[in-house]
Amino acid sequence: MQSDHQDEFFDDSESSKSQRKRESQAMHELGVKLVKLGKNVLKQLPLDHEVLAAVQLAQKIENKREGYRRQLQFIGKLLRQRDTDALLAKIDEIENHSLYQASHFHALERWRDRIISGGDDAIQAFIDDYPMADRQQLRQYARQAQKELEQNKPPAASRALFKYIRGVVDSQAK
Repeated sequence: MQSDHQDEFFDDSESSKSQRKRESQAMHELGVKLVKLGKNVLKQLPLDHEVLAAVQLAQKIENKREGYRRQLQFIGKLLRQRDTDALLAKIDEIENHSLYQASHFHALERWRDRIISGGDDAIQAFIDDYPMADRQQLRQYARQAQKELEQNKPPAASRALFKYIRGVVDSQAK
């Protein structure tokens, strides 16, 4: 049976030493990641002047072992004093941008292939999803692409269809 006095020492609102160490290590790793980023990427991040200056200094002294290690510790300390949620979200967005681009590109390719092989049903499905698309334009590109496939010609119409689809999808996304 615990007394009220013992409950004082086990206050759940305070984080444990292990938890503080994990958070400190996470901020240190974030600092290392920031130092490894290029100048153009750093400009996109929501960093205050003090953290940005510390990161830029660490980039300059990267080959000086002890000074670099201490600078990374200082960056970690600065980051622990700040709310890093927006920073982490922006870094995640930047890192996953190429993955998003690849999946977006593949989705457009699937639409193109579906329209070429599926005819009017596929065109209607595309128009249902993207009402601003021009049915006549889609049909024309699809017919030309089908002829090119039959005649083993270079896929000029298929490329034109892809560009048209990308334009429609991107304009509706804005």
